[in-house]
Amino acid sequence: MKDLRLLWRRHRVTVLAFGLALAVALFFAVRLILSAIYWADPSHRDQHPEAWMTPGYVAHSWHVPREALVQYLDIPPELKRPATIEEIARARGVGVDQVIREVEAALAELRASAPPPGGQ
Repeated sequence: MKDLRLLWRRHRVTVLAFGLALAVALFFAVRLILSAIYWADPSHRDQHPEAWMTPGYVAHSWHVPREALVQYLDIPPELKRPATIEEIARARGVGVDQVIREVEAALAELRASAPPPGGQ
C-alpha cells in the first residue's frame, strides 16, 4: 500500500494516463464481447428487413458487403448518418414497403453473386 501512495505522489500523471488507458481498453473489450454474443445468436442471421434497420445492419445480418447494398438502394446524398430504411424511404418519397422490396432484391442478387462459404 505504501508503494502505491509513493507511486501516486511521484507519478500522478502517469498513473492517471494508465488508468484512462485501462478504462478505454475495458470499454472496447466489453463492446467486443457483447457484439460477439449478439451476432452469434442464430436469430440475428438473415433477418427479414424491417423499417427500423439500417443498410449496415441488414448487410451484417446477411453477410453481404455494406457498400454494395448501399449502392443498390440509391440512398439520397443528404442522408449523411446511417439512415434507417424508413428514413431512406421518406427521403426518396416512396413507401417503406418499396424500399424493403429493393433491399430483398439486392440481397438475393448479392447472395447469388457471392462466392460460396469457405472460398470453394
